[in-house]
Amino acid sequence: TWGRVLWAIILIKLFVMFFVLKLFFFPSFLEGKTEAEKQDYVGLELTNRMAE
Repeated sequence: TWGRVLWAIILIKLFVMFFVLKLFFFPSFLEGKTEAEKQDYVGLELTNRMAE
């Protein structure tokens, strides 16, 4: 009986970590942009991080 309870707790924690926290702390920067705008944004971010 303890095994099922522990697995339920683990699954609830994983759900909270991956779905709920993502919604609040990791917004989508690419939402609503065209493909060309997405490519430009990602390219600029990669080159800026390489320069640091």
